[in-house]
Amino acid sequence: MKNNLQNSNKVSENKLNWELIQNDLREKFGNDIFESWIKKIELAEEYQNYILFSVSTRFIRDWIVSRYLDQILQVLKQHKKEILRIEFVVNNNKKNELNNLEFNSNEKNEIRSSDKVSFIKDSFLQYNRIDPNKNFDNFITGMSNKLAFEASKKVSQDIAHYNPLYLYGGVGMGKTHLLNAIGLSLKEKNKVMFISAERFMYQFVKSIKSNEMVKFKEYFRNTDILLIDDIQFMNGKEAMQEEFFHTFNALLDKNSQIIVSADRPPNKLSRIQERIKSRFSGGLVVDIQNPDYELRYKIIKAKTDELKLFYSNQININVEIQKFISNEIRTSIRELVGALNRIVSFSRIYNKTPSLAEVKVILKDLLSLSENKVTIDTIQTIVCRFYKISKNEMLSPRRSRYLVRPRQIAIYLAKMLTSKSLPEIGRSFSNRDHTTVIHSVKTIDRLRKEENELNINIDSLKNKILYNKENEI
Repeated sequence: MKNNLQNSNKVSENKLNWELIQNDLREKFGNDIFESWIKKIELAEEYQNYILFSVSTRFIRDWIVSRYLDQILQVLKQHKKEILRIEFVVNNNKKNELNNLEFNSNEKNEIRSSDKVSFIKDSFLQYNRIDPNKNFDNFITGMSNKLAFEASKKVSQDIAHYNPLYLYGGVGMGKTHLLNAIGLSLKEKNKVMFISAERFMYQFVKSIKSNEMVKFKEYFRNTDILLIDDIQFMNGKEAMQEEFFHTFNALLDKNSQIIVSADRPPNKLSRIQERIKSRFSGGLVVDIQNPDYELRYKIIKAKTDELKLFYSNQININVEIQKFISNEIRTSIRELVGALNRIVSFSRIYNKTPSLAEVKVILKDLLSLSENKVTIDTIQTIVCRFYKISKNEMLSPRRSRYLVRPRQIAIYLAKMLTSKSLPEIGRSFSNRDHTTVIHSVKTIDRLRKEENELNINIDSLKNKILYNKENEI
């Protein structure tokens, strides 16, 4: 970040009107999202081709970056077309709402009467805030998730009918969406607690350290609806499991509804107490399976129609492309929507609808191609051949320019095209430190914005690597 600031160009004379931009952001996102998230952004610095924003916590930064960044950039470019990217800095010293949300404050530990959603108040501002955009109406159903959907609707109409309700399935299958929808439908008349197992653990440890366990127990045991996401992350935490077990029993005794999600069935949970798994199994256990083609196509079609409305019919993804995505992307709903977002981004950047051939290039790392088995060794071999150097030279400690750039590109491609961790990549490059990997990735990311020839070379290398056949190496 510091290097970016030092090396950035001077601010152009055409300075942004932040107040006017905020008005546009409010109009684009709607009042609820703007007040909850976008309003928390402050303009820290303005440079010629990028903007530095300030927010109060890492959680707010991560939430905004993962959900709204692309649309914020779109609004900024309408005011200043030179802007290419947005960066965030977390300002922990800022005196703001965080000072009013300390867990230790007796006066501030109240349930919000406006929406009756209770949540532990800590430095992760409004962590437990239920997302109004994830409701039953926009949850698209098919054979793979119909039972989970109907069970979730049932508990939102008849509390404690299925208790607990245990939903499990792979990543990106809609478990969190259903939990959120349940909380959203019940929060008007009930005290709802929606929290992840990881956050439950964080609050538990924090309460022990601050000698606030009485308040911790009150928060979780005086609720009508308890929704816990990703319960598998409670594995191995014996003290926390003990507290959760007693909280679980206390809520059942008072007929509170408990809904739990996980990535596996109760009997497959590792390092979780048998008595807890037994209680999970004693309720309704529902599996959310991988979406079939019909459901995938329904999702793609619905998201495409939604995007057409959002972008005033500027987006036009034909039926052929919709069917191609639905047929090829099979792993999860999240990845399916992510593929669609890539195509939409391509359409907006180049102001045209991509052909099927272009879609295959855009999604080449997601497509289920038999030849697409990328290894770091393959990447190193192809990069060395491209730059006419030996693999021994690439892996050597030498820092000659003709070796450094290919080495950085190979590391960059290893990070982009494989699932290897930073330390694993470093070990594959003669036991280099993970910080070297980070530096190489950042360097190539920066240079790609400045050097068109490098962009062309990397795209060419990616195609060779992704569609490489064994007899070509």
